[in-house]
Amino acid sequence: MNTIDDFVALVRDHLGLPVTTEDAERTLDQVPGWDSMHLLWLLTTIERETGRSVPLPDLLQASSLHEMYLLAVDR
Repeated sequence: MNTIDDFVALVRDHLGLPVTTEDAERTLDQVPGWDSMHLLWLLTTIERETGRSVPLPDLLQASSLHEMYLLAVDR
């Protein structure tokens, strides 16, 4: 996962959400199909796919997929 496009593909493929790169900039309440359970699934997926730990409190404060992506690659 090197780019935001890779991250969006991970969300789309592993979480089954119909998201595009443009959706990454939207607030989470505007992302098609997003709910709080997706946050936990995404955390697990990020850690499994990258081998990096991302603190749950940090993800909870993220307001967009792009912010989550930055947390995932900034470790």
